[in-house]
Amino acid sequence: MTYQNPLERIVKEIVVPSAGTVDRTATFPREAVDALAGAGLLALTVPSRHGGGGAGLPAAADVVRQLSTACGSTAMVVMMHYSAVAALVAADRADVLREIAAGRHLTTLAFSETGSRSHFWAPLGTATGDGDKIRLDARKSWVTSASHADSYIWSSRPLAAPGPMTLWLVPTDTPGLSVGPEFDGLGLRGNDSRPVTGTDLTVSRTALLGTDGAGLDLALSAVLPWFLLLNAAASSGLMQAVTGETAEHLTRTHLRHLDRSLAQQPESRALLARMRIETDRTTALLDRTLAALEEGRDDAQLLVLEVKAAADSGAAEVADLAMTACGGAAFRRELGIERRFRDSRAARVMAPTTSALLDFVGRALCGLPLLDGTAG
Repeated sequence: MTYQNPLERIVKEIVVPSAGTVDRTATFPREAVDALAGAGLLALTVPSRHGGGGAGLPAAADVVRQLSTACGSTAMVVMMHYSAVAALVAADRADVLREIAAGRHLTTLAFSETGSRSHFWAPLGTATGDGDKIRLDARKSWVTSASHADSYIWSSRPLAAPGPMTLWLVPTDTPGLSVGPEFDGLGLRGNDSRPVTGTDLTVSRTALLGTDGAGLDLALSAVLPWFLLLNAAASSGLMQAVTGETAEHLTRTHLRHLDRSLAQQPESRALLARMRIETDRTTALLDRTLAALEEGRDDAQLLVLEVKAAADSGAAEVADLAMTACGGAAFRRELGIERRFRDSRAARVMAPTTSALLDFVGRALCGLPLLDGTAG
């Protein structure tokens, strides 16, 4: 599927003009999501045998990066959708994948829980069986697109098998689901991230994704690489945007008493240079990681663990530098930099958090298992 032309059109005509309003009013980017679905971009990674674009992670990362240059909330919605699609592809859920290919279905992940917070690998929610009926009970703490998605990829403790986790496909119109209050947060204000509670939530046994007790293996092998790489792509897009906006501001803003632009001040140029270096460094690591996965290289797993942690920190640093370089003007909404600054704070606390990833990288370097009885 050729996606660049429709993506560029949607970004230019819909995402860019609405980004400020989406942030200011904490409004879900419905028009952009519908346009992306109509253009086949939400089905970009659905296998062609199910009517999708048949593209892989590099294309998905490019879509998320381009969306993030314009609107972090829209990028987050699409990022979580693509991550959930990865689970559906791994479980070969042709029924839902065909709906996504037809532009009629938005999905998302429902992993993190109130009791275990960002430690998604330790769900407290339960699953109990009664014949063909399964009852799910859980308090999910943050679910992107909570009131707009058509399905959740839902984690629970296993029904009966050993293992820490089982995954389920839960339609969002299932009785027993309740969505919490509207999100009114610091950044990514339009991504409709809310708590979701399942109480006596009943699904068919056919909602099982994979096998009972093997959900963590599915999450780590199929979902996590997509989530980490796409998160890094969103950070890369944010960094590219804020660096470009800072360069434009420095060039067009003048110190009239000196008859010099801010770009002619060495201190301002140094800040901008640091921003560009960090942006290029992060983008290079993202590209290297994508290539390592595509080529099946031995260092791919380690790079996957590194890339989100690096991008999280890089985005926060670049946004900080932009606020300093642009001075008081950066605090005004019309410049757009304060929105990027707020959005840049979110990635570090998304599970797995930056601190957790640093521990995972350290464990991998020391030959230790990523998760054990003391993990988290």
